[in-house]
Amino acid sequence: MELTVETFQAEIDEALHSFDRFVVCLDKPPDEARKSLLSLMEKAITAYSTRKPNLRHGIALDRQVTIILSQTETDRPLCGIYFNLSSPYHRTRKEGE
Repeated sequence: MELTVETFQAEIDEALHSFDRFVVCLDKPPDEARKSLLSLMEKAITAYSTRKPNLRHGIALDRQVTIILSQTETDRPLCGIYFNLSSPYHRTRKEGE
């Protein structure tokens, strides 16, 4: 089975619906979310398609979203789209803290 972004259109549409309703993101307004998800999905497909023989996943991420494609018993991998929790008020840890 050839994997394309369109293969996972239902998952992308569901994630965009959730993003529009529930996710507050200062770096990525809703109108840019689709373009970002499509780009990340292409990267996840590439990672999945070129993975080493004993690996089961293809992963792509940015600061706000993680996409994981996981090998299954069928030709179509499972697709998980996760919104990363972060805060603009997050401070970075200094060494020794």
